[in-house]
Amino acid sequence: MPVTLHRFYPSAVALAAALLGGCASAPPGPPLPASELPAQWQAPLPHSGELTVMSQWWQQFNDPVLVQLIASAQAVSPSIASAASRIEQSRATRVAAGAALLPSLDANASATRGRQDFVSGLGTTASAGVQASWELDLFGGRRAARDAAQARAEGAQVAWHDARVAVAAEVATSYTALRACEAQVEQTQIDARSRNETARLTELSRQAGFEAPASAALARASAAQGNSLLTERRAQCETLVKGLVALTGIAEPALRSQLAPGAATLPQPAQLAIASVPAQALAQRPDLLGAERDVIAAAAEVSQAQAARLPRISLAGSLSAARFEGDGFSESGTLWAIGPVTVSLPLFDAGTRRANVEAARARYVEAGAVYRGKLRTAVREVEEALVSLRSSADRSTDAQTASEGFATSFRATEARFKGGLASLFELEDARRSALQAQVALIDLQRDRSTAWITLYRALGGGWSDADLPVAVQP
Repeated sequence: MPVTLHRFYPSAVALAAALLGGCASAPPGPPLPASELPAQWQAPLPHSGELTVMSQWWQQFNDPVLVQLIASAQAVSPSIASAASRIEQSRATRVAAGAALLPSLDANASATRGRQDFVSGLGTTASAGVQASWELDLFGGRRAARDAAQARAEGAQVAWHDARVAVAAEVATSYTALRACEAQVEQTQIDARSRNETARLTELSRQAGFEAPASAALARASAAQGNSLLTERRAQCETLVKGLVALTGIAEPALRSQLAPGAATLPQPAQLAIASVPAQALAQRPDLLGAERDVIAAAAEVSQAQAARLPRISLAGSLSAARFEGDGFSESGTLWAIGPVTVSLPLFDAGTRRANVEAARARYVEAGAVYRGKLRTAVREVEEALVSLRSSADRSTDAQTASEGFATSFRATEARFKGGLASLFELEDARRSALQAQVALIDLQRDRSTAWITLYRALGGGWSDADLPVAVQP
């Protein structure tokens, strides 16, 4: 069943409008649509196979090596570390913004010795007390700052999850490509051995006068081509291994040891349940939730900038215990004061506050545009992944039939060639067709696994507050 994103609504902008509807200074800008989602997916949904929850999806591959590599990559990923740091920063900012709504209280102590005036003698004065100050939030500026900080903090949390999903998908895609490459190397090795054997037998036949020199040259060229293709495929696999070393931070010898047992075996992902209504399916995407929080934060910052243009009232007070000693005289008591009450009214700032309001308005409009763009991108990514899945499923039977048919044809042609009933040209044509069909089948298997990974990424990979790092739990 689909996973519902925590506190996410299909229309973030509608939520932002509702949130700000009761504010005295609603954010300006063009009206934002309640939703730009289509009523249903245009590409057909996958309907067969096991349906799994996305948060546990990687375990459904039945490939422990892949799960280990993803965990290693997430542990060393700089993007995830940066996202975790931004959570800490945003939470600290949120605490500071909330504290600004409350009075501040400071303790102080002092001691002075000397002559306080021309009349009294030498003496010592000591005092200890507290001072309080409070700026009244009459027009909601500080509340708006708190709300903006809260939205930014929530956005930072989902950005951390989005980074984890991105890293997992990248590792899985690279791992799948490596396994497909290994499978192609196995096929290419078989083909290269066959070509070399054909070249050897053809050369013996030429020396015995049964084959023309041109046939021997063709056989040698075919063997050389097979060896070259094998070298190229091995180099591709080596490059993919290097990429996994960089992604996971695992030393190459140790990584090769982990990879060795499952060589040339492509991972088989379980199928995901996809809601038929796009709004429900895309509710799992953390980047859309982050874009929603950006809209809410930008709207709150407009209110904050508008409140800065209005009068400010602050209160102060103090309470202290004091004692004086000098010339055989001492006195102690409690001193207190309420005030001053300060009213500050902006009169002239050369347009600075007005410019700040206009800048905040522009950021609000930009946040709405970014949200709409991400919404359209999310729909496109899911649709493209669904198209790839359907295409790979539709081609699967034909690709399997083609591979088996060309392999049978090649074996028959090879037998005829050894019996002198087929030419070398027929053999090479049958060999080429068989190899291409087998490589195409492996490519199709890789593409199907990659399409599932892409769909996992497009649906957000599942979201849960429990996925947050322990160090940044609220």
